[in-house]
Amino acid sequence: MSLDPSYLEYPKRRRGMDHEYYDYSIMHQRPPVTWPDEKKLLIWPVISLEYFPMVPQDQPFRAPGHMQTAYPDYRHYTAREYGTRIGIYRLLGAFEKVGAKISVAANSVIAERYPELIEDIIAGGHEIVAHSTDMNGTIASGVDEADERTLINGSFDTLEKVTGTRPRGWLSIARSQSFNTARLLVEAGADYMCDWANDELPYAFQTDAGTIANIPLNHELSDRQIINVQQQSVDSYAQQMIDAADWLLGEAKAHGGRMLPMHITPYIMGLPYRIAAFEKLIAGFAGRTDIAFARGDEIFDTWKAQQ
Repeated sequence: MSLDPSYLEYPKRRRGMDHEYYDYSIMHQRPPVTWPDEKKLLIWPVISLEYFPMVPQDQPFRAPGHMQTAYPDYRHYTAREYGTRIGIYRLLGAFEKVGAKISVAANSVIAERYPELIEDIIAGGHEIVAHSTDMNGTIASGVDEADERTLINGSFDTLEKVTGTRPRGWLSIARSQSFNTARLLVEAGADYMCDWANDELPYAFQTDAGTIANIPLNHELSDRQIINVQQQSVDSYAQQMIDAADWLLGEAKAHGGRMLPMHITPYIMGLPYRIAAFEKLIAGFAGRTDIAFARGDEIFDTWKAQQ
């Protein structure tokens, strides 16, 4: 089989990356970032607050954690609903005990169905991040641009209507984007997105419509990955988070402030046999003088002011 000549004509096929969204950056050559109150490490908790419809959609793909068995899949449906009834309040309570303000990435359907829950989150001083409409609102290449624009704007508009404030951040389902997503987020007025997990500090992301920041939300340290996918214990999760914090603090001595995302899920971490270990982890971080918790918009504002 002969090689298609167009393969060699790909305009981005050159030395370096095959896109122009951002420049390649070596971690040790960047200007150091300084966090408020001389903290060396900011922990960025992000709770994914999700609504799973009873019947999943497989186009462009089925969201992780969605219904699995023959429908109606009450087993998985009610296990996910546990998160919005019970688990979320346990997680919010854990952060309230240490006075931490966090980010909650919410499907906009949550705001429509459970406005009291959103009110409680806002009353606690936490930030709402737009997280699509519901867990059928996935994005990938091939999604019609007009449909994607409607989905993104619908999520932002609904959350703004319910909360009174337009979210500044966006998290795609499964961190998946099309080639249009970042530009559409700029058009929707977003300051930052969380989908590109290729760093540990914010960076500027260029689109044809303007610039948006990407604040990387690490996937490998999420409770879904460690506890559900890798089938490890909550104690193992906690130790890995501590190990990550200790390593980043060591880097901060030479390279400036570091950031540690903490991506958690109410129906996973909010279970009664895991929450005690999680509260112990949170309390341990809160007791360290070189660590602080921060919301995504606070991280963005601090980073942006130093660019």
